[in-house]
Amino acid sequence: MPYRLPPLNTMRLFEAAGRHSSFKVAAEELNLTPSAISHGVQTLEQWLGVDLFLRGNRTLALTAAGEAYLPRVRAALEAIVEASDAVPGRKPTGRLAVSVSPTFGVRWLLPRLARFNDRHPDIEVSVDTNHRLVDFPRDGIDVAIRMGRGDWAGLDIACLVREQLVPVCAPRVAAAFRSTDDLADTTLLHVVDAREDWTAWSRLAGIALPPAIRGLRFDTIQMALEAAAAGLGIAIGRLPLVEAELAAGRLVPVFGPPRTCRTGYWMVTARGSRIRPEIAAFCDWIEGEVEPSLHVSGTPVSRRGRVGRIGSMVA
Repeated sequence: MPYRLPPLNTMRLFEAAGRHSSFKVAAEELNLTPSAISHGVQTLEQWLGVDLFLRGNRTLALTAAGEAYLPRVRAALEAIVEASDAVPGRKPTGRLAVSVSPTFGVRWLLPRLARFNDRHPDIEVSVDTNHRLVDFPRDGIDVAIRMGRGDWAGLDIACLVREQLVPVCAPRVAAAFRSTDDLADTTLLHVVDAREDWTAWSRLAGIALPPAIRGLRFDTIQMALEAAAAGLGIAIGRLPLVEAELAAGRLVPVFGPPRTCRTGYWMVTARGSRIRPEIAAFCDWIEGEVEPSLHVSGTPVSRRGRVGRIGSMVA
């Protein structure tokens, strides 16, 4: 007996509109126009013979029928996705959405991304640097790389590399230092929203900072490091983000070796999603890319939890 199915694409449009309570937001997510979303939903309503939405003057709400229908449609779509991902022997040829902070994306991921493209030319990667919360899997993000302590529950989480803090400055600035006593006469460069900054480094290094200390503040790590390279003062360098400047000699470490802190860079995916070939290929590649840094960063570990939402990381 053949299945009596509604137009399948209209179900996808309905699910997005129902989840967002907005044709406009659903259209942005699916790269369509609000009119296309509206017409698609109307087609589904005509097929069902019932209204799924109450349409007001700039308002959109599910009817009782829509409220009952939405979770079952969502479950059906997710089941189709899971079944497709689990097809034995399926090759990684689809799209992959990766969420990273702007700083991590520019300083670590982009310089390496060409190697992934060379290895997997059939995977189309999109990089999202928005700081919004990521809700797997409904936000359309497949892999997130986050800085934190790995306390995001309900997700598959693997620590790629532990963050290490080390003061850095331009070589000509470093030449003037003899000991940490010189910090009292030095301009310190701070990142406004950084969870780990000078206070964290001084605690890890066992070095007391002067009670009154001069400083400049920036809203991104990128800006603080550029200021340090320009000779404006000393910044806290974060490994692995500062590796390129240290290797090129634009910045040099001062006041002792890097100090390992509790935060790290974590690869985060929806639970069980690595069965999808595109996600598995990217995660395996990322883990291979951090291997050369393990001698200064510690061995990666894995952790799992119970809820499925993670926040953004410092830019």
